[in-house]
Amino acid sequence: MSRRLKLTLGIEGDLHEVEVVIPDDEPTPWAWGDQLSVVGHREARLDGPAKATGNARYTYDIDLPGMLYGAILRSPYPNARVRDVDLSRALKLDGVRAAIRLDDGEARFAGQEVAAVAARTSDVARDALRLIKVDYEPLKFAATLETAAASDAPAVYEGRSNLASPKIYERGNVRESLAHAAAAHEAVYTTAVQTHVSLETHGAVASWEGDKLTLYSSTQGIFTVRDDVAVHFDLPHENVRVITEYLGGGFGSKLGVGPETIVAARLAKGAGAPVKLMLTRPGEHLATGNRPDSEQKVRLGVDSSGKLVAVELVQRGSGGIGAGSGSSGPFQWLYRCANVRTEERNVYTNTGPSAPMRAPGWPQGTFALELAIDELARKQGIDRLEFRRRNNDDRVRATEFEIGARAFGWSERVARPKGRGAIRRGIGVASSRWFGLGIPGPQALAVAHRDGRVEIQIGTQDIGTGTRTVVAMVAAEELGLPLARVTPVIGDTRLMFSVPSGGSMSSPSDTPAVRQAAAHLKEKLLALAAPILNAEPGDLEMRDGMIRVRFDPTRSIAFDEACRRIPADSISAEGSRVANYAGFRENQAGCQFAEVEVDIETGVTRVIQVVAVHDAGRIVNPLTARSQV
Repeated sequence: MSRRLKLTLGIEGDLHEVEVVIPDDEPTPWAWGDQLSVVGHREARLDGPAKATGNARYTYDIDLPGMLYGAILRSPYPNARVRDVDLSRALKLDGVRAAIRLDDGEARFAGQEVAAVAARTSDVARDALRLIKVDYEPLKFAATLETAAASDAPAVYEGRSNLASPKIYERGNVRESLAHAAAAHEAVYTTAVQTHVSLETHGAVASWEGDKLTLYSSTQGIFTVRDDVAVHFDLPHENVRVITEYLGGGFGSKLGVGPETIVAARLAKGAGAPVKLMLTRPGEHLATGNRPDSEQKVRLGVDSSGKLVAVELVQRGSGGIGAGSGSSGPFQWLYRCANVRTEERNVYTNTGPSAPMRAPGWPQGTFALELAIDELARKQGIDRLEFRRRNNDDRVRATEFEIGARAFGWSERVARPKGRGAIRRGIGVASSRWFGLGIPGPQALAVAHRDGRVEIQIGTQDIGTGTRTVVAMVAAEELGLPLARVTPVIGDTRLMFSVPSGGSMSSPSDTPAVRQAAAHLKEKLLALAAPILNAEPGDLEMRDGMIRVRFDPTRSIAFDEACRRIPADSISAEGSRVANYAGFRENQAGCQFAEVEVDIETGVTRVIQVVAVHDAGRIVNPLTARSQV
């Protein structure tokens, strides 16, 4: 069942009344401009004290009884046939409890896992690695775009070309539009590989109890790890428990299960004891993923009024032994143009595999496109901000350009001298777009205890953005309680399901489930309080820690007192995340302005000012949202 509601929303820079259809058990959406008591206010992270005092337990901090320490031996060659791996000497070392071979007969990049050990101490484990004898046959390799793309390049995968089939997107007719353009710009832009540097390296602690496996994992997706590990070891999903109480960063590289987690579980199985395997910093850089490099050939064409008539990208890049080097998103969707063609091609190289890294592909593509836009605007003698305005059909971004230009003082800064001698200053503006509007799937449980405590349980993970605080704020708002009264419980696959924390999806996916659970709990509590207040549940509201009659606030009962009337130890309610309502925007727009100072002799760079304007929907916690920007 569903119901229709008319809501006042901020859409494309203006207030609009829209009709939405929502499920009957879904709470009424907060309308644009509603003054809320918790949501929208600056709140310090609930886990801040635990992190600041060192009491927060990251995977790196887990210490189980009888725990062993794992270590991985990596190939020193970018391409080699592994003829033999002799573990015998390592197994004889005092303190070593397990040793396993990991390769499949060939090492395709320097850093690939070849063998692993588990020992009483990390020092003994490292000593054991030095005792493993590996018979390598070094082979020819291709470690750069140029060498891998050459006609005589050694194949990264036998029987396969290093050049993957191109991925092509096309609308309109780029060739004809460029031929008739009033002006054009053509250039090649390159970006280098970037590796992740999360403060907590990848790793896990694995502990078996019969055929049941518990993993403490440094991951952005506890359920993803659970599912992948269950498949690998042919276990029922309920036999794998993944716990991530705190996570020291991931930025995309920890969305799925990594070899180190499988290795930790294999070693623990073989040793009959828990095993902790946290990667070294060199191992982290070599093998856990990276943002691929790119070579982007860009052609833009404009008409006599400075409006884009053609956008073309021919790109290649390398995700190492994996894929994922595309950068076309900004070219397809950032500016208005009827004629767009993008061609992306992945080039396999004998280097570590790529991994998602903060909006995969978009930083590379935006870098190239925005530079090309700047250069074409200069050729045409058009102000760079004005050029972007002419080629934008998103009213939200148009408003953001206006707000940002005013706050940044664009006109005044454009007119200023750009420095003298070695110290130069420059200003810039760029656009953004993203699609993290949340998806269905997450489920939450709201629990009120007889002593007045409220718990919000959801199987998400906090990657450092303040997820604990955000879910607690939404529940506190719905229940009319101060934030301190709500305890979030997250980071365990024994809780209800949630999605991985990637693509800016956590808050918009999790908080609707949390709010619905809190709303259902509120219904139960109001029904419990109604006889006490001699009122109907529909006449009651929860506010400021009280349950009261809406039209007669003097008739009230404290939340704690109502909870003491719970017949059992607690009362609970579930909630789930429904699909996005029809009529809501499919993406978020944004723009940023920056002034940067550069010493052109030393290369020292200093950021003078950044103004960021983003259409991010309702901001739950302005404090953590600002820190994200």
